[in-house]
Amino acid sequence: MAGSLRKRLDKIGEDSKKTVAKANDRMKVTREIENTGYQSENKEVNEILSFIQTRILADYPSILAKARSNDDNRSRLRAIVSQLLVKENIRVENMEREKLSDYLVDEIIGYGPIEVFIRDSQVSEIMVNGSRQVFVEKDGKIQSTEIFFKDDDHVLAIIERIVAPIGRRIDQSSPYVDARLPDGSRVHAIIPPLSLTGPILTIRKFLKKSIQMDGLVKLGSLSLEMASFLNQCVQAKMNVMISGGTGSGKTTLLNALSGNIPDSQERIITIEDAAELKLNQNHVISLECRPPNIEGKGEITIRQLLRNALRMRPDRIIIGECRGAEAFDMLQAMNTGHSGSLTTIHANHAKDALSRLENMILMAGENLPYNIIREQIVSAIDIIVQQARFADGSRKVTSIAKVNKVLSGNSQIELKYVYQFEVEGLDQQGRLNGDYVHNEDIEYSDDFITKIKAAGLESMQIENKEMNT
Repeated sequence: MAGSLRKRLDKIGEDSKKTVAKANDRMKVTREIENTGYQSENKEVNEILSFIQTRILADYPSILAKARSNDDNRSRLRAIVSQLLVKENIRVENMEREKLSDYLVDEIIGYGPIEVFIRDSQVSEIMVNGSRQVFVEKDGKIQSTEIFFKDDDHVLAIIERIVAPIGRRIDQSSPYVDARLPDGSRVHAIIPPLSLTGPILTIRKFLKKSIQMDGLVKLGSLSLEMASFLNQCVQAKMNVMISGGTGSGKTTLLNALSGNIPDSQERIITIEDAAELKLNQNHVISLECRPPNIEGKGEITIRQLLRNALRMRPDRIIIGECRGAEAFDMLQAMNTGHSGSLTTIHANHAKDALSRLENMILMAGENLPYNIIREQIVSAIDIIVQQARFADGSRKVTSIAKVNKVLSGNSQIELKYVYQFEVEGLDQQGRLNGDYVHNEDIEYSDDFITKIKAAGLESMQIENKEMNT
């Protein structure tokens, strides 16, 4: 056994043995662990970590393969790392040995330094800007961290570990990639020569548990009355479009609204770039786009999936994000018997959302005049919900607008705001103050009222075309 161990150590290299012996000062190693969280500038400490990592990779390949998909084997690997630290006489305290074991396991089969943020449920986004900067979004705010990578190659190794299982690659011939983690979290990576600051990795984490409408009310994202109004609009099969900027909470709200679709005999088809929606209804078909392969072939777009979905007898269609020529087909679907459809769009205001929708319809190449496009939009879209993220990190529904009609004078689409959030300022803790205001003077069309009553929602109390929730 001793001879076999000596041979393996010789393969690793004489320099590694000398480094381990030289760095075996317990206080020195302990200090590095406490101060840097293992991302050490000390070459000797890094050599220790590399030494143990090389031993694991060489001696336990079968356990590594199982550990990547099995928590029990991951725990077993952690125990092996701890044993090796003792066997190689790398003297650290028990608690620090456990931390070091966790770090090495993350390096070997996890996502390296950012694994701690992957596991942190309060972190919603992870942003790696080269090897020396890591930012996270927590509680709606972007924060810098003290975590860093050894070098650019270290970041590239983690990116490759993410994209390899889904058959993607990233290199100078293909210097950017979209991918996702096994839990559905969205991943984007871009590397030199396109990036001038080194490899860039952005991970938008997938919520383990969907937030329902009552949860959004508790968070202050909207009022109880607004939630009731939107819930009944969904039940009454209104077509709803959620508008907002990046990271404003559009998908979260879309998921919450989807939860109010009656779990009856309705056939629901979801279409997304990356599957994020979690619907609990019984009859749900989930479709996901496919990016092009290495040769640039095989791409399946949202528009292609939408056209296929129309042949699958859907009652409702939910599009995760409308951002291209599929807008034309979406309006056609909403106007031809697929009421109750939901989607999101990137825009800073409800009126901007309508302008973007018009432009995307033009992208379909149908050469329709603007007045026809606007008439189709008015006929298809019932409600536009505007979502925004504020400086204090909070995400709020800033308006709920009813798409009313095309004005005869200038052919513009008229919006009637049912609810709006009026900002009052910041309190002493820097939190946003404001109030949700209900416009009680809104007049609703006969068609709108008919949909509400047809869904058996007379409790909505419609009097003189005025809706109180």
